[in-house]
Amino acid sequence: MTTTTLAVLVPLLPFLGAAAGLLLGRTAPGFVRPLAVLPTLVAAVIAAVVAARQGGGRAIDAATQLTPTGSVPIDLALHLDGFAVLVAVLVGLVATCVQIYSTAYLKDDARYPSYAALVSLFTSAMLLVVYSGDLMVLLVGWEIMGICSYFLVGHYWETPEARAASLKAFLVTKLGDVPFLIGLFALAADTGTFRITGILAAVTNGGLDHPTLIALLLLAGVAGKSAQFPLHTWLPDAMAGPTPVSALIHAATMVAAGIYFVARLLPVFAASGAALVVLAVMAAVTMIGSGLAALAQDDIKRVLAYSTIGQLGYMSGALAVGDRGAAVFHLLSHGAFKAVLFLAAGVVIHAAGTNSLAAMSRMGGLAKRIPDAYWTMTVALLALAAIPPFAGFFSKEAVLVAAEHTAFGDRDIAPAAAGWTVLVAGLAAAVLTAAYATRLWLLTFRGRGPEAPDHGKQPVAMTSVLWVLAVPTIAFGLTTGVLTDWFDGHSLSPSLTTAVLSTGVGLVGGLVTYGAWRHTTALADRPPVGAVAAHPDAEPALVEAEAITSHTAAYGTIADAPDPSDPGRLLLGPLHRHAVTGFHLDALYTVVFVRPVGAAARLVRFLDREVVDTYVRGSGSIARGLGTLIRRAQTGNVQTYLGALLAGTLVLAIAAVVLANVYAGA
Repeated sequence: MTTTTLAVLVPLLPFLGAAAGLLLGRTAPGFVRPLAVLPTLVAAVIAAVVAARQGGGRAIDAATQLTPTGSVPIDLALHLDGFAVLVAVLVGLVATCVQIYSTAYLKDDARYPSYAALVSLFTSAMLLVVYSGDLMVLLVGWEIMGICSYFLVGHYWETPEARAASLKAFLVTKLGDVPFLIGLFALAADTGTFRITGILAAVTNGGLDHPTLIALLLLAGVAGKSAQFPLHTWLPDAMAGPTPVSALIHAATMVAAGIYFVARLLPVFAASGAALVVLAVMAAVTMIGSGLAALAQDDIKRVLAYSTIGQLGYMSGALAVGDRGAAVFHLLSHGAFKAVLFLAAGVVIHAAGTNSLAAMSRMGGLAKRIPDAYWTMTVALLALAAIPPFAGFFSKEAVLVAAEHTAFGDRDIAPAAAGWTVLVAGLAAAVLTAAYATRLWLLTFRGRGPEAPDHGKQPVAMTSVLWVLAVPTIAFGLTTGVLTDWFDGHSLSPSLTTAVLSTGVGLVGGLVTYGAWRHTTALADRPPVGAVAAHPDAEPALVEAEAITSHTAAYGTIADAPDPSDPGRLLLGPLHRHAVTGFHLDALYTVVFVRPVGAAARLVRFLDREVVDTYVRGSGSIARGLGTLIRRAQTGNVQTYLGALLAGTLVLAIAAVVLANVYAGA
């Protein structure tokens, strides 16, 4: 079987699994779990085979015309380069682990068949984006992911948090997709094709007439899909969905799609220095803002959500300095350790009966009760904080080295201003990343108080995948010398200067947070701890849904808890109340966009009901009144009809005589 044929099967198998799961979900529920896991697992294996065959060599292209359009053709095309095949392996691996994990996490969920089918469809859509060689086909996968995220984030639709989060995720990402679509058509108009290879060839030959406009339009869609400032606000709220969904969205699909898109079309963005500077500023604001917000969150999953936003900022920063190898390297590394973090967080929430770090900090023995989650989450947090020799260290160093080279003029793809912006922001974000990672670990696993409620041994389906994903979290960074051919052929090894700087500032951030925690633990008995929904016999998904609801009921918000023993409060000081709300961006958008749109909608409704409908109702009333008058004249008496006919004839005759005399006199 050819490599192209195998590549076609990779997105096709999860799609067929989704269709079969939906068809058999009610009639043959015993087949649902195998149909969820096996097609995705086989697709992951085939993706690995395709990656091995491609070998980091020359890109493999295959295409057939999908439909004649009369202008720019649309092709069903594959483009398999080193980036595509490696990202597909990541998507397949994480999706398989998520499906296996979900079989235990939602074991008694009545909506599991539709959930599993949507996860498979989500996976298929991302794989379509990864392998696609035509932008219109890529757009299909791009939009399918948006629909799937709406349904999956809103899986616990009984809770108001899930309903609001799913709608917000859909609307905010669509807000970015509108200019994104315009940018795609503008790009095709300039280059004469939707094929990625054709577009890159046209850019190389100077065939792009409006590079800055096109790049900025496309960046709007990327900001929405990859949760970059200012369209990042949907991602923290999306934590109201099931934890496996969060892992899939954050590690391998949806948010990774935007970064991957820019990496595939980097020459288009590099054609405009202004666009790269805008991307660098966007990445810098995202990195620092998300780091501060993560340090203030009480919900363990919201901490990880802001962490994802910040790590995506690093990837955007690498692209802003023109190094797509470093960006995709960090995307792969981040995908592994972030999947571990979210799936381990699901185990923690189940064991603790709460998603509140304030509540966990008052529980003893949690680390001993869930050793698998404890050790794998510790490793993943070390990778997140970029501590050597874990994968996050090498990939984050690749980003900082690329920024350093651009800042000092060793690389001229992007302006030096973009390099300095990314480098300074990246080092500042390294301090914040280490700080919130340390805070999360201390509050979760070093709590003091009564022992956590006993939920029994965690299911093997949930714990085994943690160790599977821990392997690349530990070892993937060590492959930098082996995978060079897959990353444009240039080295991704760290440099001594940035390695010492970033590791040093990271250690400072962690140690300062540890000192603040030691100082504040004396206050641990003061704050109220009400957000605990422990059900030892309940399935993990039910515990999580109740934990979300009880957190809001206890503290008034999902993001915060009145906890003076939180080291984040001490470190942030007066900035804490702003950081916990995401610096009030939601409130700003409500004032600037939501309220004016709502007022305009109410005005349109008033005009429709009171003005347009008034005319419609008036014309109907007039016709009805005339009909009533005419109906009264219809008596059924023939003599009356003859009298009326004669009277009318007489009136017409008199009128004719009068008019004739008038015209004769004239």
